[in-house]
Amino acid sequence: MKKLIASLAASAVASLVAVGGLTLAGPASAGGASGCHFHGMTTASKETVSTCAVKRKEVLIAEGKIDNTWADAKLATLDQIDGKSSKEWRVTFTNPAASDKAKDTLYMFFTLQGNLIASNFSGK
Repeated sequence: MKKLIASLAASAVASLVAVGGLTLAGPASAGGASGCHFHGMTTASKETVSTCAVKRKEVLIAEGKIDNTWADAKLATLDQIDGKSSKEWRVTFTNPAASDKAKDTLYMFFTLQGNLIASNFSGK
């Protein structure tokens, strides 16, 4: 029975590899990933981080964590800063339509690889 299961598993893997459904490669890097979760040590490009920040902003709106007026807010800044333990990306969006002027800037922090660390209105 064990041989049958092992044989079927090997056959399934071989079929996936043959049709390109499985890639036996090293860890994904920020440059080649289509989502916004990255592995490895490759520093994400500004374009990758800005795309992920916009996607994350849309998720925050959909989850009701920020109001719908943020949908039209444009990315204001994107730079690398010294974080608590290492360098990080800091992305800011400004929302002139925010009713609370103390919360008219949304800050997002990402690892250098492009993974979200936190988002808030305080910038800390």
